[in-house]
Amino acid sequence: MSNPSVIFVTGVSSGIGRAAAEKFARRGCQVFGTVRSIAKAQPISGVHLVEMDVRDESSVQKGIQTIIEQTKQIDVLVNNAGFLLSGSVEETSLTEAASLFDTNVLGILRVTKAILPHMRARRSGRIVNVSSVLGFLPAPYAGIYAASKHAVEGLSESMDHEVRQFGIRVVLVEPGFTRTNLDANSPQAASLISAYDKERESVAKAIHKNMSNAPEPGEVADTIIEAAFGAWKMRRPPKGQASLLSKLRRFLPAGWVDSSLRKDFGLG
Repeated sequence: MSNPSVIFVTGVSSGIGRAAAEKFARRGCQVFGTVRSIAKAQPISGVHLVEMDVRDESSVQKGIQTIIEQTKQIDVLVNNAGFLLSGSVEETSLTEAASLFDTNVLGILRVTKAILPHMRARRSGRIVNVSSVLGFLPAPYAGIYAASKHAVEGLSESMDHEVRQFGIRVVLVEPGFTRTNLDANSPQAASLISAYDKERESVAKAIHKNMSNAPEPGEVADTIIEAAFGAWKMRRPPKGQASLLSKLRRFLPAGWVDSSLRKDFGLG
């Protein structure tokens, strides 16, 4: 698609969302980015901050309407807002799981549903959903997070078939480990079970090691830019580890992938 002018990015307080918003602005786009609290947010050069909670329907509708009143259009939506929850599946309460899905999956649904009528009216648009390699791989001790990203993958691919008749396409960006605060700031399941302590600690150490050597969020932001402006391709894993993992999952025997992942996560 030709370079669009109005870009809307959720979750720009830090990390991938912030880096993407900055890069869109430097390209001369009119960029709007969401934060939970404008009073607490650091300004971003060239980006209009919008106070929005993707978990709240009225907040989403109000934020989108504010942008439409100013611009009359949204050309690209980047659904980036989300959080990580660590803990085994057994340790995670249904309330904790529901909270994570409310942000990571239903948050995408609320924002997308609010914007689609405007894209349909113009018969043009690109929706970029930030998924993860954990959208196609397992994540021991982050199983609910992985489940949310698997849900994002199914939602995105299905929706793309529905909306392409209106000139709208949906794209998945699937980053691997990225040097952000996602892991450090993530909550842990409240009711831990001692039987999982040893493995949970091993996985935490492996994740910390991977995060310390991970690429900066700007590299993922580059892929988001390509997903927004480039020729349509359903899945766009960033170059490097994420692209390699995508190929391994697709082409190598399941048993090999399973044992390799266990080793990478410190499970032997």
